[in-house]
Amino acid sequence: MKDTFEIIWSKRAYSNLAKIIDYLEQNWTEKEIFKFSSELDRCIEIIRKSPETFPKSSKKPSLRKVVVTKHNTLYYKVEGQLIKLIMIFDTRQDPKKLEK
Repeated sequence: MKDTFEIIWSKRAYSNLAKIIDYLEQNWTEKEIFKFSSELDRCIEIIRKSPETFPKSSKKPSLRKVVVTKHNTLYYKVEGQLIKLIMIFDTRQDPKKLEK
């Protein structure tokens, strides 16, 4: 068995990330963008090494979730040796958007 898992970004997760970065560029400093990016990278590295570290989602048990920042939660799915990043959810949004 491999020591690490392969990470795959879904189109939705990549789109979420682009929107977050755009928002940060419009409203925050480069320092905040770097802080977010560093924290996201740290979380993804933990997932890559040990995907079961983070809890299963109560709404969708097939997904796991990690709080990246107080406003952003990353949802992912483990599929064999692959980790699929499903979405980065802005927790200030309507939670019903998670169901889509």
